[in-house]
Amino acid sequence: MKRVLLALALSVPLAAFAEGTAKDLFVKGDAAAGATKAAVCGACHGPTGNGSAPIYPKLAGQSSKYLYEQLSAFKNGKRQNPIMTGQVANLSDQDMKDLAAHFATLKLTPGVANKDSLAIGDKLYRAGDAARGIPACSSCHGPVGAGQPSVGYPRIGGQNAEYALAALQRLHGTSTESLPEGNVKMMATIAAKLSDKEMASLASYLNGLQ
Repeated sequence: MKRVLLALALSVPLAAFAEGTAKDLFVKGDAAAGATKAAVCGACHGPTGNGSAPIYPKLAGQSSKYLYEQLSAFKNGKRQNPIMTGQVANLSDQDMKDLAAHFATLKLTPGVANKDSLAIGDKLYRAGDAARGIPACSSCHGPVGAGQPSVGYPRIGGQNAEYALAALQRLHGTSTESLPEGNVKMMATIAAKLSDKEMASLASYLNGLQ
């Protein structure tokens, strides 16, 4: 049964595109059109969507649903980033859907985890820490970090360690009192319970997860 569930989870990215077309079923974006609009994105995210430097996130293989939601959040100001705010300013809704569809079709290139991070990272990812109220990362992001597109949980397996650490640190320092109920608040609550060493270990572990 577990093998069947894993197979279904891994098949989601491919199933997100209609057979014989480049039309994404999650956001109705056109991957081919998105490829023609993605040239400027390569400056930070690389020509293959795997990041031009470790400080930038890999977008390759990410859920189109998640990518579109994040682009929309930058567009409407719910998510703040000086670079991305400028980049999305002139994008139409269809542009964002096409870009999301494009990056979802690209192949993610995983990295390599630091040996010293494996013990801590693997325990947190696979089992969490029930005594501290930390759930296993795999319970939402899946056994290989592929995420769950239908419910908005992003792919985190293979993500750049430097970017993943910065994201965890940002969540760690975010007050949850003003956050609306949802995935960001849930992650901020969890990250607040992690130590600096645990965040660094987990970020490195994610980089090698595939």
